[in-house]
Amino acid sequence: MIPVSAADVDGMRLALAEAERARDEGEIPVGAIVMQGGAVIAAAHNETVALGHPTAHAEFLAIHRALAELDTDRLTDATLYVTLEPCAQCAGAIVLAKVGRVVFGAWDDKAGMAGSVYDILRHPRLNHQAEVIGGVLAEASGTLLAHFFRDRRGP
Repeated sequence: MIPVSAADVDGMRLALAEAERARDEGEIPVGAIVMQGGAVIAAAHNETVALGHPTAHAEFLAIHRALAELDTDRLTDATLYVTLEPCAQCAGAIVLAKVGRVVFGAWDDKAGMAGSVYDILRHPRLNHQAEVIGGVLAEASGTLLAHFFRDRRGP
């Protein structure tokens, strides 16, 4: 098991703040932060409603913004913090952008691709495998999602 550092907890707290912004905007509350060398390179939250596009997930947007900010096509020295285990689309983007580390909060038993349903991020046949740490501030991430869906759908 990979140890969780104080920096990883701090990064996840920033991602949770992004998730809260998503919730406040009526989006599914998932937030993501890309950090490199201790600095925030990009921040994003789900914007599928705002952009009218189902691919506008927090991870996808954060990766896109980080690549643009660094003027590169890979993020091998970066860490992606995200409040929910990445889905297949986002896991694919993580592999293609060669993100070095992924730290996520809540596990996603229905669509998670970092170990729950499948493990795209560490699949040995792909050209890149990320270091993955799951479950960091999982309770806070999961509670935010659970409350959002309870309020949306009712008890």
